[in-house]
Amino acid sequence: MMNEMEYRTIGSALAGGYRAAVYCRLSKDDDLQGESASIANQRDMLEKYCEKQGWEVVAVYQDDGFTGLNMERPDLQRMLRAIERRQINLVITKDLSRLGRNYLQTGHLIEDFFPRNGVRYIAMNDGIDTLRDNNDIAPFKNILNEMYSKDISKNERRQINLVITKDLSRLGRNYLQTGHLIEDFFPRNGVRYIAMNDGIDTLRDNNDIAPFKNILNEMYSKDISKKVHSSYLLKAQKGQFTGCLAPFGYRKDPEDKNHLLIDEETAPIVRLIFGYALNGHGPNYIRRRLEEEKIPCPTWWNRERGLRNTRTKWEKKDPENGRYMWDFSVIKDLLMNPVYTGAIASQKKDYRFKIGTIGEKKPEDWIVVEGQHEPLIDRMSFDIVQNKLKSRQRPGQTDEISLFAGLLKCGECGKSLTVRYTNAKHPQRIYSCKTYNAFGKNHCTQHRIDYDTLYSHVLRKIRECARAALMDGEAVADRLTNTCEAEQREQREAMERSLTRDEERIEVLDKMVMRLYEDMIAGRISEQNFNTMLEKTQTEQTELKAKVSEGRKRLSDEVQLANDAKQWVEAIQEYANITELDAATLNRLIKEIVVHERIDEDKTRHISIEIHFNLKPIPEVEQVTA
Repeated sequence: MMNEMEYRTIGSALAGGYRAAVYCRLSKDDDLQGESASIANQRDMLEKYCEKQGWEVVAVYQDDGFTGLNMERPDLQRMLRAIERRQINLVITKDLSRLGRNYLQTGHLIEDFFPRNGVRYIAMNDGIDTLRDNNDIAPFKNILNEMYSKDISKNERRQINLVITKDLSRLGRNYLQTGHLIEDFFPRNGVRYIAMNDGIDTLRDNNDIAPFKNILNEMYSKDISKKVHSSYLLKAQKGQFTGCLAPFGYRKDPEDKNHLLIDEETAPIVRLIFGYALNGHGPNYIRRRLEEEKIPCPTWWNRERGLRNTRTKWEKKDPENGRYMWDFSVIKDLLMNPVYTGAIASQKKDYRFKIGTIGEKKPEDWIVVEGQHEPLIDRMSFDIVQNKLKSRQRPGQTDEISLFAGLLKCGECGKSLTVRYTNAKHPQRIYSCKTYNAFGKNHCTQHRIDYDTLYSHVLRKIRECARAALMDGEAVADRLTNTCEAEQREQREAMERSLTRDEERIEVLDKMVMRLYEDMIAGRISEQNFNTMLEKTQTEQTELKAKVSEGRKRLSDEVQLANDAKQWVEAIQEYANITELDAATLNRLIKEIVVHERIDEDKTRHISIEIHFNLKPIPEVEQVTA
């Protein structure tokens, strides 16, 4: 599993390729190692490596005559500033000691600064690459590099204070921060530190083992963190609930804490909230209604049940009535939570060891497993609410949500149609194009349609579709997908067999690539033959993977289309004898109503409407006026 740094680094590389910085350093002591350590040789070696990998070298930084213990080197600082300006996303050095010999500050660069800025780091000769997860040796190399350069002082510090712990791990398991305490903060403040069971005493000069123990302590925590993360990931993939508190409207199953049961006391409140949303109302309106109806907020319920002893800001200000004040965000989050459809959505946040939570993931990156518990709302209604939340409409002049709010669109400019009232004695509701109302006929025509005409046409069309679905639902579903169910099933099965064959071939090619590497290393084939065969194999792999990806998407789309057609037929059938419209019915059945207008040379206006039903791929077209 890639960590957050890897996602960001790969993302930046895919977006525009790697922008590499070559960093070289040479101290006076390094001159003793001869020509191989020279700045020119370092630069030449690293540039050739980048060229071989196909990476663009955008800058070369070199500090000649500077010790690795000095982290204020001019070109190193220039490089760090360029990284902060997002000009570089790859840093490469000959080995780890070129970056620095101060193990704390070098560790800070590798484990904090580079990842935080989306930078990949490679120490070529040490085999260290932060894009991979096998860099546990890096901290040890940092320490050895520092010990190589460090002039160990023999001067004793005057004892001012004493800190003693059972062992080093009690002080901390973050090797950078714990090392900072032992090697900087304590000495600077004249403090003696003893880790009793580890035999570490900063008053003596035999503490070279302390940094290694710090790293081992951190590696222990890192290992535990990986295991915990893997455990939660496995539970997420199985659709098990892992939260501390059950979502409002549910309770934890006493026999299985990873399973949710409906809470009969609070579930009606959740259904009420979704009911308001299906009627076209937004979180602010719902919040006011809940307050008027004196329905306590989730925090109050949790406190009353002894689950969490916290109070909202409203409860702190007004202990008596604050319980009925709902936050806008609480209602919006509730309406957007797929848990109410019976699904478990996990892994919503990005987490990184030592840093913790670093942000929210996009909903498409969540792990969602359907059908894990009894739903409080059906999937179709939930999807309708999501669409409504994305296209919220303000109340009109009457301070009420119009019946067709958010549904009417201009067929020419794509803007909404807004309602206005004419004739004070006999009010008539008229819908017209928002662009026309704001800018006039030079930008769009009026697209005028009165409420009563629109109402009657929509009501009649719903009844017609419902009765047709009742008479022969299967035939209606077949027409929607342009094929019959038997043909669909046969085509899907044939496509599935073809995709399975391609996926098996990809696995064979993966094994062939591994064998090619083994043959080249063993000397059974030349490097030239290896490159030729590898290119041919990888070309076939790339083509097959693209074919499989496209085929899987097409198969998924066809299955979804067939399911949508069936669901629409089932949903529309119950409205065969409908006599009046309400917002809940319109929001459940209709995605949008597109109004078209055509004006003849003699100024005759022709209005037609397209009714786009939810889940129905083909709109219903009605000629309204001429």
